[in-house]
Amino acid sequence: MISFNFETNFQLKNQKELSSWITETITSEACKEGEINYVFCDDEYLHKLNVEFLQHDTLTDIISFDYSVGKELHGDVFISIERVKENSEELGVDFNTELHRVMIHGILHYCGYKDKEEADKTEMRQKEDVYLSRLTEFL
Repeated sequence: MISFNFETNFQLKNQKELSSWITETITSEACKEGEINYVFCDDEYLHKLNVEFLQHDTLTDIISFDYSVGKELHGDVFISIERVKENSEELGVDFNTELHRVMIHGILHYCGYKDKEEADKTEMRQKEDVYLSRLTEFL
């Protein structure tokens, strides 16, 4: 089950369609959907989590806590709306496109993809692009 939670003044449009898209992504990666919670927040909220749980004193757009059991995906995905907005402006892309990229990025981590090494980053970006291209089927 996918749920969307809000710790900031932001509302996610097309929740049902986005949930279906995420479910399809999980299935396409030969995984099973468990409980996945998205929490949309601001920089301050996410920064506190970053310091407390990861000992990183930096701003970030996403932190995902993975509680998966084998191929059954469970986790909490925290997304800073402020970071996504700033990143979309810096990259010259639409806010929703960047938001959807970040949302699926967290799921791909749960599916086993990494992004620390350059080759892994390239593979992750390619997977993000594949699933972003499929999003139009759901919206």
